[in-house]
Amino acid sequence: MQTIIKIKQGTPRKEEWRMAQPVDFELCEGEQIAVIGDNGSGKSMFTDIITGRHPLLHQQAKYNFAPSDKPFVSDNIKLVTFRDSYGESDATYFLQQRWNQQEIDPEMPMVNGQPIISLSSGELRKYQLNKALEAHPRVLIIDNPYIGLDTQARQLLTDTLEKVVKGGETQLILVVAKWKDIPHFITHTVRVEHGVVHPKEAFAVQNAADTPIPTRPFLSPEERQQDEKKALLLFNNVSIGYGGRIILHQLSWQVNRGERWALRGPNGSGKSTLLSLICADNPQGYAADIRLFGHQRGSGESIWEIKKHIGYVSPEMHRAYRHPLPALDIVASGMRDTMGLYGKVSAEEKEQCRHWMEVFGIETLAERQFLQLSSGEQRLVLLARTFVKEPDLLILDEPLHGLDETNSRRALEVIDNYCTKQDKTLIMVTHYDDELPSCIQYAMTLEKH
Repeated sequence: MQTIIKIKQGTPRKEEWRMAQPVDFELCEGEQIAVIGDNGSGKSMFTDIITGRHPLLHQQAKYNFAPSDKPFVSDNIKLVTFRDSYGESDATYFLQQRWNQQEIDPEMPMVNGQPIISLSSGELRKYQLNKALEAHPRVLIIDNPYIGLDTQARQLLTDTLEKVVKGGETQLILVVAKWKDIPHFITHTVRVEHGVVHPKEAFAVQNAADTPIPTRPFLSPEERQQDEKKALLLFNNVSIGYGGRIILHQLSWQVNRGERWALRGPNGSGKSTLLSLICADNPQGYAADIRLFGHQRGSGESIWEIKKHIGYVSPEMHRAYRHPLPALDIVASGMRDTMGLYGKVSAEEKEQCRHWMEVFGIETLAERQFLQLSSGEQRLVLLARTFVKEPDLLILDEPLHGLDETNSRRALEVIDNYCTKQDKTLIMVTHYDDELPSCIQYAMTLEKH
């Protein structure tokens, strides 16, 4: 049987790139691999060794991509990473750019007639995966393949990847944090734990056990009394569009103080646009009939007066955080509602930051550079940032992206416990009901126009 990739006692030359033990790994013809491990276990470092990004000390990785005649490793191995789910790495990107159409570079790539930056995170994810498949690589590595995809898109991706596997031209290595994200056509798993790459094992679907998280049944908005005096957020026939495309159409919605909502809808249905209006990141909010925290939007309040009440995390925010700062400073930036840390943080505020890092189990990462953390560890840092000022309103847009089972459960417990406090309000976006905390009371579903 042809061996396509072989790594024997692989040890990167630079110490900071090394795993806890030298790496042994083989990918043979016909095998489809799932690399699984907890956040920070070393999965990304392992894939960097597979792709040859990190030169090795003694024996370099051996590749045999036949029948491909492409000359370079980079032509034969394509890697779609976690960050690719938010679009191209662009140093000029900023959080509100998607909502400020005048700031978009006219040379930016277009997808289906719209600038790539205007796509939702799920739509971007599909675009990046399609682009990688069009290159017909011998090996395709996808980090967290299902992140940001709604149920229909998830099934479509599974069907697409299964066709790729059956075609025999491309073999897959999927990097996942949860067993439930391993599709049925995977033949082998490789576990990564604490920087150790374990030997390859045969995979059977029945071994992919997952404990479902119970959720309470939803109540429809009609089952509760509407009382505008209690409204934290009030939208009255709000319509938003870009370039002739309608995103939100005559949306009316009321969220009362202390309520916990799930916001649902397929990719591109306007969920992130709606949240951008609440967070005062979208300039179209000035022309809409929106009341936030008792004030009519555009009546003179600053965006900072709105943001001081809100703790927010989203795929767009994760993409925008390109600051080479210690994780503690990233958490502290949540107190100022800024993307970087501007101004001195008091000893009391630092203690508050450390407290929330401990709550999320990442206190040991406080002095580590944010950009050197795994994507899952970065998400936990941004979650700690969301809670650090103990806001009145939590807006959590796909907060469990990239988290392993343990950290997902921890995050849900934190959300549930936080929402037991008086008058704390929650709006959470997810495509999967088993990722919702048990405190959820109401749901609103947006449709794609």
